[in-house]
Amino acid sequence: MTTQHTEHSPSPASPKGKTRKLLFSIFFVVIACSALSAGAYYFLVLSKHVTTDNAYVGAEIAQITPSTGGTIKEIHYNDTQSVKAGDVLVVIDDTDAKLALAKAQADMAKADAGLKRAKLDYVRRQLLGSSGAVSDEEVTTTENDMLAAQAIFDAAKVVADQAQVDLGRTIIKAPIDGVVSKRTVQLGQRVQAGSSLMFIVPMDKMHVDANFKEVQLKKVKIGQEVELSADLYGSDVIFHGKVSGISGGTGSAFAVIPAQNATGNWIKVVQRLPVRIDLLPEELAEHALQVGLSMDVDIHVAE
Repeated sequence: MTTQHTEHSPSPASPKGKTRKLLFSIFFVVIACSALSAGAYYFLVLSKHVTTDNAYVGAEIAQITPSTGGTIKEIHYNDTQSVKAGDVLVVIDDTDAKLALAKAQADMAKADAGLKRAKLDYVRRQLLGSSGAVSDEEVTTTENDMLAAQAIFDAAKVVADQAQVDLGRTIIKAPIDGVVSKRTVQLGQRVQAGSSLMFIVPMDKMHVDANFKEVQLKKVKIGQEVELSADLYGSDVIFHGKVSGISGGTGSAFAVIPAQNATGNWIKVVQRLPVRIDLLPEELAEHALQVGLSMDVDIHVAE
């Protein structure tokens, strides 16, 4: 019996295998292109910007406090109302201040009369002393009396000047232009010197405190251009500003109870450092911002 051997030639690849191979090739090409695109986008765009949404509007708020105590007689402005520098905000009853001024002026007039009498007496004793009619000791005594009267007059004048100042302080004026906020004083209320009456927010002099992670601050420098957007207006309104300063310490460093990293178990936490950004007054005039609003910040670190 003869055994026949049949040679089998390799069969060509099936259409299914070719399709799979093509799909894998396309997939790897897409991955490579995505990686190249991401790398190019990082080096051309992302590496030239640092961003954060941990930023809030701030301002140098003026706190209105009386320099003298008394009863509130008039209040001319309420919350949300605009004021100009020099506008009268609050008037304190000046009855006590006027009485104190009148008494101080009377005391000063009395001291002035005593000073004039002492000067005249001294001049007379000098003339008599030059002729030998009175002793040198008597002349010296009258001179000392004149100096004491001068001191009494000077002290009375200081009291009168202070009373005049206290009378003027019963009228409290706005130190800056702005909007009245957080008014706590009420008509007829008895206030003490230094107690808070209200705040004035300068709407044309806002800034932004942006809290960046410490790893983002390598390229941040004072004077760099910044673009910002407020949640109030959305991305349709873009504000512009400049980096004006970087805080001298992190928020945790100035906390009431600072972290004690030298004790117990330690876990590293990335810290944030406040960066101050000044805004353009003309943009604030067109789109007003309020203190405490959230902002998105983009610093152009390539500049």
